[in-house]
Amino acid sequence: MRRAPRILPALAAVLASLALLLTACGGGDGPTLSAHTESRATATTAGGATVTPTTAPLPAGYSYVGQAQVPVVKVYDAPGGAQPSHEFENPWHVNDDPRYPVQTVFLVDEQRGDWLKVLLPIRPNGATGWIKRSDVLLVPNAFRIDVDLGDHSLKVYNANKLYLEDTVAIGATATPTPIGRFYVRVLLQPPDQNTVYGPYAYGLSSHSETLNDFNGGDAEVGIHGNNDASVLGKDVSHGCIRMDNAKITQLARVLMLGTPVEVHT
Repeated sequence: MRRAPRILPALAAVLASLALLLTACGGGDGPTLSAHTESRATATTAGGATVTPTTAPLPAGYSYVGQAQVPVVKVYDAPGGAQPSHEFENPWHVNDDPRYPVQTVFLVDEQRGDWLKVLLPIRPNGATGWIKRSDVLLVPNAFRIDVDLGDHSLKVYNANKLYLEDTVAIGATATPTPIGRFYVRVLLQPPDQNTVYGPYAYGLSSHSETLNDFNGGDAEVGIHGNNDASVLGKDVSHGCIRMDNAKITQLARVLMLGTPVEVHT
């Protein structure tokens, strides 16, 4: 059974060390990571600001995040399907540890009556499915991330206005950063900020297309800080996107789980 996320709250104290979740980010043996896991009954950004759920048409640049409201979200291959093709527990738990729950969220791609087409955090990259609208809370999100691999640039937009820009490191030639439309799935904080992950790491819905597993995991891809600013602007990682530590700290205060991430050349 697939497991999935809960909205992460305001920046909190680092929790106990966890086994590595993002497995395609660094070279060699990676450090352990911790997750912010405080519950919120209302829809919030990662920084704790409350947003108002709605089903109205969205302005340009906005997207809908579907926050799971049921213990298990069933995913179907088509609206009205008889049998689900996937099931996602809500909350899911970082490394299956019950102490660290994360709300299951999906990036909504299409609405059709009582059904929603959503992106799924599974292989192959770009996989989609249909869920019942009643199983999630629809929350509008003004933020989106655009990563240009050719320019080694990451841009964050808020309602189509440039909010932040950075020069990033990306996947090496043998382990390139996957191209496509993904979304932010979890926010993690290393107990030691002087590692390849820096102060924060976002786990994405994407997976490496050249590695089936890495350090015992499913080669998930992420966006995270760094412990060596000299690599920014270069092709050095196992697929993850490394950015400036101060800037990812800024993002950790505002980005909602489910924020779309477009990666292109």
